[in-house]
Amino acid sequence: MGQGMARIVECVPNFSEGRDAGKIKQITSAAEAVSGVTLLNVEAGADTNRTVVTFVGEPEAVLEGAFQAIAKATSLIDMSTHRGAHPRMGATDVCPFVPVEGVTMADCVALAKRLGERVGKELGIPVFLYEEAAGSPARSNLSEIRKGEYEGLSKKLADPFWKPDFGPAAFNAKSGATVIGAREFLIAWNINLNSTDKNHAAELAYELRERGRVARSGNTTPFYYRGKELKYAAATFPCGSCAFVGKSYAEVKTHCAGEHRYDLDALLVQAGVDLTALEGQKVYRPGTFKHCKALGWYVDDYKRAQVSINMTNYKLTPLHVVYDEARRLAAARGLVVTGSEIVGLVPYQALLETGRHYQALQGKSPGGPLIDVLRCAVSSLGLNDVAPFELDKKVLGLPSTSAKALVSMTVKDFTDEVSRDTPAPGGGSIAALAGSLGAALASMVATLTHGKEGTESRDAELARIAAGAQRVKDSLSVLIDEDTNAFNAFMEARRLPQGTAEEKALRKQKMQDGLKIAIDVPWRTAELSFEAMQLANDAAAVGNPNSLTDAAVGVQMGFAGVRGGLWNVAINLRDLADVAYVADMKKKSEDLLAKARSLADESGASVDARLSKPR
Repeated sequence: MGQGMARIVECVPNFSEGRDAGKIKQITSAAEAVSGVTLLNVEAGADTNRTVVTFVGEPEAVLEGAFQAIAKATSLIDMSTHRGAHPRMGATDVCPFVPVEGVTMADCVALAKRLGERVGKELGIPVFLYEEAAGSPARSNLSEIRKGEYEGLSKKLADPFWKPDFGPAAFNAKSGATVIGAREFLIAWNINLNSTDKNHAAELAYELRERGRVARSGNTTPFYYRGKELKYAAATFPCGSCAFVGKSYAEVKTHCAGEHRYDLDALLVQAGVDLTALEGQKVYRPGTFKHCKALGWYVDDYKRAQVSINMTNYKLTPLHVVYDEARRLAAARGLVVTGSEIVGLVPYQALLETGRHYQALQGKSPGGPLIDVLRCAVSSLGLNDVAPFELDKKVLGLPSTSAKALVSMTVKDFTDEVSRDTPAPGGGSIAALAGSLGAALASMVATLTHGKEGTESRDAELARIAAGAQRVKDSLSVLIDEDTNAFNAFMEARRLPQGTAEEKALRKQKMQDGLKIAIDVPWRTAELSFEAMQLANDAAAVGNPNSLTDAAVGVQMGFAGVRGGLWNVAINLRDLADVAYVADMKKKSEDLLAKARSLADESGASVDARLSKPR
């Protein structure tokens, strides 16, 4: 998806319609009709009566697509008749811009403000800016803006404090209000329970989420919500996290900061508590995870309760950490987490980190193919529990390969292609293939040995080899195709006009630049293939003796990659006029070849010696 697009923005508008497929299609078609917009996902929920739409493209295209979708939703959705389980305040409830590639958060903030101004002016809808686009900290949090929902919007708009950032400060009964902003990637994620009780889901949600819950006493085990609510009273200021009771608010605030490491002021403000009149108000305690928003609901389509979660920064609070805690909390209450559901898309890196976490718990080597790691994440999180989870449709940024790529061919088709009377694929692609096979053998030997009885002292080294070999293997696999395309810049330069002296000079310079690009690919092939040799040699030293020859073959295949890559560097250097560049590359090539040849010879001699000894 990202190839060929220098600047990519993601937009994830949420519309208050999840039941009428015809209306949903009209809304998504309005965005998709804009040139440059790619529709990635449409997630409709009947119980929530809400649809989450995801599309990407260049910033200007995404901006126009967002406006067109909002305009269509405005004409189709009547909020006065809307009912659904999800909090909402408008026909287009929320519309965030997310930087993906070649775009900054500041760029997305600018897009949010431009869209907000246009929606307010042309559609007459009150618009609030949130997250990174918010004009004040009070409006940063979506839940604070949406508090009171559609039903409380008329009263909110009458309050000068809640004057919209754009559009009229007047209640629009049909369309409500829209919240537009810029944020980091948000993962909309539901954890499924073996229960139909909404309270069970809410119990877990309040424990997990950053905002926390009302503190209680008495009958709080196993379900905390059954206890009696704690309230502040004169000279009685309970701590929401333990049995401590202060005689003043200052005393309990100091206690919370020292004993529990949280800011009580911030917690209470987030909960809507008036700090100037605390007596009679509820006591709160914080939840477990930052960057985690959650509530509980019942979904009739699935006949079960769900903990509905928005993960606002998966890099700081990973999926698996929250999931494992949810399972622990559920078990303590006699509940079972049966799986989970991703609404919309999930970043590739988030799923990869989760898969690696669970494979590590299983004692697996970190050197498995990426697809195996991702499948482990899918099964560990139970992402197929209530609906099929398709990696290629649900994972944003998933490494993909064109069906026409050389690496997508069968071995027979690839060798047939090489044998044809065409100049490519040729020796450069074969060199990259050889190096990748050498790395694959290194990974195989390391993973076969890792975690076996008696390997405890070597497991860390085996894990390093396996992980490094996977990285090298994947990088060299890409170079198989890149080598075939390496001469594109040179060939394009050859086609430049040469009618004048200036044109001839420009053409010559572009051809020289193109040759340097063509040299870069085989040079990287050689460097990576040498890494493959080193990793395979290390695997031979610490791996299972029965796999000795596999590692040895890996070293020799890596050497073929080095030798082949350097030959391709050399042949292209002959046509370069940059004397200093040529001299530098020749010296680097000679040094690399000497190291590779020495390693290949030493490895071969060592393996032959070990094989000559009787068992």
